[in-house]
Parts: sequence; structure tokens; C-alpha cells
Amino acid sequence: MNKAQLINAMAENANLSKASAGLALDALTKTVETALASGDSITLVGFGTFSVKDRPARMGRNPQTGQEMSIAASKAPSFKPGKNLKDAVNG
Repeated sequence: MNKAQLINAMAENANLSKASAGLALDALTKTVETALASGDSITLVGFGTFSVKDRPARMGRNPQTGQEMSIAASKAPSFKPGKNLKDAVNG
């Protein structure tokens, strides 16, 4: 499902116009992005939790040359699904 299809489904499920559903989706994604960037997590009970995980520095290997290289520490967004979402996916 792409963004346009998601907006259409949201509009239909919530009895909204497509424009309103699009604004709601944009607001949700911007809010999640802002919260994660500031180090917060977002928990939607039953759906899941968006959070940021720290990835430590490590040694890697250049696949072209085989030479070892260091990979810097970084932060990565993470999503842990909730029980209701897991149950829905597993049928």
C-alpha cells in the first residue's frame, strides 16, 4: 500500500474527506518524526511503540576491497508491534 492508498483507506474508514485524511496522515508522521528526533518514544496501546535505539560503533568490512573500516555510532528509529497488531497479522 502506498501513501495515496493509505489516505483513501483512512478517509473511508473514518468517514473523512481525502484532503482531511491526508492532513491527518501528514500530522501523524511529522509528530512521530519530531518526537523521535527529541529522544521521546510514542506508545499506541495495542498497536505498537515507536522509539529510538542507539547503535554502538563497530568494525565492519568494505565489501569491495575487504579492508576493515570503523562504522560510527548512530541512532536508528525502531518500531515494536503491540499484541493486537501481532494477532491481526497472524490471523
